[in-house]
Amino acid sequence: MDLAGRRGRGVVTGSIRVDGNTLLLGDGVHVRFIRTLRLPESGTHALPPNLGEFPLRRVEDYPDTVPGEWLAKGGVMLPVYLREAMWLSFGGTREPAALQVGVGKVCAVSGERWSGRLARDPQNYVVLPRQPWLDGINSGDGTVRQFVAVPLGLGATVEGQVTGEETTGGVQLQAFPLGPQALERWREGERARLLPPPPPAPGGGGLYGGPPAPSGGFGGYGAPAPMRAAAPGAAAPAAAPAMGLGVGGSMRQEVYRDDRALSAWAPEPAARIFVHLVTPPTWRRITGEEPPPSPVDRAAYTRAGLPWFDYYDESGHDLPPTGTLGQVKPVGDWLGDDHTPWTPPNPHQITPLGPTPRPGKPVRDGDW
Repeated sequence: MDLAGRRGRGVVTGSIRVDGNTLLLGDGVHVRFIRTLRLPESGTHALPPNLGEFPLRRVEDYPDTVPGEWLAKGGVMLPVYLREAMWLSFGGTREPAALQVGVGKVCAVSGERWSGRLARDPQNYVVLPRQPWLDGINSGDGTVRQFVAVPLGLGATVEGQVTGEETTGGVQLQAFPLGPQALERWREGERARLLPPPPPAPGGGGLYGGPPAPSGGFGGYGAPAPMRAAAPGAAAPAAAPAMGLGVGGSMRQEVYRDDRALSAWAPEPAARIFVHLVTPPTWRRITGEEPPPSPVDRAAYTRAGLPWFDYYDESGHDLPPTGTLGQVKPVGDWLGDDHTPWTPPNPHQITPLGPTPRPGKPVRDGDW
């Protein structure tokens, strides 16, 4: 069950809307922040599950309780526990877009400092809807290192390790649409692809219709859980602990190379937004709401036989690793070892995912 949109009509913020717990950037980029199981920091693992959406709230709706610097940055906020893991879902994005994802204004794809422009060498964006989700920083060779929340000031964030300072925190998003001509060509191709196939010529066999295009409609893996909410209250503005993203364990996930010319994309973004990460006590003080409960224990999840996932797109090409992101250390180097028991999932618990296959199974003809 998808919880996006269940809170009613979206709230307009310039070229950005907040619809339930979904960010709508520009003319159709959908982003949701998903709670998940934290992976061990050693080994490479399957994709962890969807444990429900992080609730999103507009900063400007709480002018009397958020810190003044948050009001200056605007954007949205979400509550996250220390060392809690998350992933970004792009399900619902239909038309092509180039999305930049920053963690403390460090690009999660290239490892370069945040830029207002798209770049190809190295690529500093993900291509939607081909990229259905992003679970962490690009570590290359078909893997990413999981996003894990940590406080600023320890040096554990990606920002701290790459830039040597921790002043920004949070998550930054910036979406670029295709340019007008490239977008019209793509739409023409989609219209042609979706037309009913012509009937076969009399007496002719043969195939009609090409293979389906990669699907971008994956809303996430697993079943989201409901969120708790309480009546909002009031409190005096106060400083809030700053949170950012470090990295945890490695998982099998490709960050796909763009197969378009860089000139196909619009030169200016359609939307940009700052996402503040809030500790549960701060969330309660600012919004008057109870944050979601602490994440489920991963050993109990696996023992219950619940699914993990594996995604493969044979037509996609993985981006190579970057030297900068390849040297980022896991948060355990600062916060101590992870002593939570690790129960590996059985092979039957790992569900394969991928672009929509041809429907049905092939049928063998025989002697008549």
